[in-house]
Amino acid sequence: MSISAPAPAPAREEEAFGKAYDARLMRRMLRYLRPYRWQVVGAVLLLVSAAALQIVGPWLIKEALDEAIPGGDGRLLATLAIAYLVATLGSFGFEYAQSLVTTWLGQKVMLDLRAEIFDKLQELDLAYYDRTPVGRLMTRLTSDVETLNEMFSSGVVAIFGDLFTLIFIVSAMLLMDWQLALVSFAVLPFVIWTAFVFRGRIRKAYRDIRVRVARMNAFLHERITGVRVVQLFNQEEADAERLDGINRDYLEAHLRSITYYALFFPVIELFTAIALALIIWYGGFAILAEATTVGVVTAFLLYARRFFRPIQDLAEKYNVVQGAMASSERIFSLLDRESAIGDPADPIPVPRPLQGEIEFRNVWFAYGTTDAGEPDWVLQDVSFRVAPGEKVAVVGHTGAGKSTLINLLMRFYDPQRGEVLLDGVPLRRFRQRELREQVGLVLQDVFLFSDDVRYNIRLGETGIPEDRIRAAAAEVGADTLIERLEQGYDQPLGERGASLSVGERQLISFARALAFDPRILVLDEATSSVDSELEARIDEATERLLRDRTSLIVAHRLSTVQGADRILVFQRGRLVERGTHEELLVQEGLYARLHELQFAPAP
Repeated sequence: MSISAPAPAPAREEEAFGKAYDARLMRRMLRYLRPYRWQVVGAVLLLVSAAALQIVGPWLIKEALDEAIPGGDGRLLATLAIAYLVATLGSFGFEYAQSLVTTWLGQKVMLDLRAEIFDKLQELDLAYYDRTPVGRLMTRLTSDVETLNEMFSSGVVAIFGDLFTLIFIVSAMLLMDWQLALVSFAVLPFVIWTAFVFRGRIRKAYRDIRVRVARMNAFLHERITGVRVVQLFNQEEADAERLDGINRDYLEAHLRSITYYALFFPVIELFTAIALALIIWYGGFAILAEATTVGVVTAFLLYARRFFRPIQDLAEKYNVVQGAMASSERIFSLLDRESAIGDPADPIPVPRPLQGEIEFRNVWFAYGTTDAGEPDWVLQDVSFRVAPGEKVAVVGHTGAGKSTLINLLMRFYDPQRGEVLLDGVPLRRFRQRELREQVGLVLQDVFLFSDDVRYNIRLGETGIPEDRIRAAAAEVGADTLIERLEQGYDQPLGERGASLSVGERQLISFARALAFDPRILVLDEATSSVDSELEARIDEATERLLRDRTSLIVAHRLSTVQGADRILVFQRGRLVERGTHEELLVQEGLYARLHELQFAPAP
């Protein structure tokens, strides 16, 4: 029996959410740039410099066509050509440096944000994970953070460059010939209207993409994790069909986005061509009327081409920003979530040394509610005390509430009524870290990390010396197993300890609990997957180790609890019997019936 939890509610689709632009969210996102404010200033200055140099080229060409060539001034022409080359190289250099700085900024913000999200995920209560698919959380850490990276690296800062480019070009055109400039700007209302129409459609397609990415990640994570069950029940084809449906939805959303972009940019190009045609038409007549010069018209043609490019970029960056709005809303929703299990405002230090007395006092607990909205009680008015150093076993039918006792003792959850106390102090008064340092837990469903044996025993806790690791392994008989491995304690175990058998993983988990030298030891069906020889070895070791520790043993097999100082029998969330093995057999109650069922001779 592993630690139980409520069945997660069906995951709701992450319809994103709010406005295309939310000033509050933008301000919060920009806070992540504060540690790098001088790099931001540098990037903006580089962008402004590059934008200023972009207006130099057409102006130099105008001077060459209107002054140097008609006047036969070779020296001026050479000077203008060199200046044009220098301006072009300078613009290239500024854009290159700006690209490096903004990309660096995006990566640094992404690093900080991922670390913050991971810290939040580490502290959230288990009830949150009961109802949230892991694949969806991975989307927060990967796709959504990457979207914000795109905004910081090529969105927010780069927008300044586009805006300054437009300002400089408009200023240059108005200074050269304000009448021709107004003719050039005649198409702008149509460009703005086009951008407005496409904005809503692209935004919806982009949101559909984000929802389908989260849905696909959740589906893939679940199916890959449960691949043994899928293969066992021959569900490969059925799951492939479901994935095909999700994949097609994802593809359709992408194709819609691509279609809108494929239409938007040619439409902008069309308006650019119209603007150029207007310049040629009006400017040509102005040249014939000697109201302007060939150089001015040529410069206007170059400026017009450069003028509409930032408009295209701004439309694209707007889509990046609104995508970041949706991602940031989900990320900040996660970061703002308060854990249901928190440390008290005025914590009491865990007593040192800890006596190890455990008390459940009138505890009522429910993971959720019934259809009528009433608490669906898993534990009902449970009261018992475990004396320091006492070995107490908990038995009962599946679903009787045995593993929920462990959930409450570890303070993974808090009871709705009553209290759980340690040495007479309610668990809510302790810091979670200090509390869990005193409790060693060995589960039936062992989780090992894809690291070496040594790491999986001490879990990166550098304060545990090598001799204690080896002593813990020797106490539970895991040393023989480890010595057989090719690299011993340095042997990588693979994901979830895939290179070991179930029983061998349980031995490593047992050594892990003992290496931390807890005052209280909790075993949840700890030997259910161990063969008889290993079980006997563990039983022999634990008998020695449990002498000076308070221990709580949740078991289904009654053979593992007969030597307990006391046995608690649960039925439908209530404590119905208590006593030693012999006392409970004499009572001829539930425990006696369970014993008879497990040890009755085969017919």
